Formats: sequence, C-alpha cells, structure tokens
Amino acid sequence: MVTVKNGTLDDFFDSAFKSADEIDSDKKVTPKHTIWMETGDLLNILKPQRTKLIKYLKNKRKVYYSSLLNELKKSPASLNRDLELLLKYQLIEIIKESNRGHGVKKVIMPLYQDETIEFRAIV
Repeated sequence: MVTVKNGTLDDFFDSAFKSADEIDSDKKVTPKHTIWMETGDLLNILKPQRTKLIKYLKNKRKVYYSSLLNELKKSPASLNRDLELLLKYQLIEIIKESNRGHGVKKVIMPLYQDETIEFRAIV
C-alpha cells in the first residue's frame, strides 16, 4: 500500500526518527511506502480529473501520452500539469521511446501498479 500524507518536512523527519528508533531497539520494522505531500499538492491531486487519471493508470504497465489524451479527453496543457504533479511525487515515470520513422513517443509508467493508494490529510 502506498500512503500519501500531507505534512511538513518536520512531519517527515518525525516519521523517519520513529522508524530509526524501532531499528535501534531491534524491533521488526515493516516497510512503509509513505509519500509526504504539501497540503496544496494533496488538494490538487484529489481533484476529480486527477483521481480519474490515477485510477486509469493504476493497472497499466505503460501508457502512451497520445492514448491518455484520447482516453481521458484532456488538453495537452491540462495533462502535462497532471503528469508533472504525479512525477514530482514519484508516482509515475516518463520515458521517451523510439517511434520508427516518426520521432519519439512519450511513455507514462505508473510506479504504484497493483498497490492500494491511500490519501490521508492530517489537520
């Protein structure tokens, strides 16, 4: 499971120190897949069109940029903003793939395949 939390840098370090304390006291530490996100970004990622994109990518290994434009009926500018936000928090990887005789294709690969994504806001 990937947990996306809003918080500050201090929240991140508090979490890291707790894990370090568990390690120091020889406790079994379960791996944590937590992404700390700025509150504004968390609110932006929860917008309906972005959650639709996340759900669309969830069970895919790779998706071509042009397919995303067509499937989700988004403008290039809008899709680029969405992808930049997901890329910022390492939820996706973007590579360029050779397209014989036509240049290159942009490929989007989700890094959270087959995992549950849980969004948490701490107020």
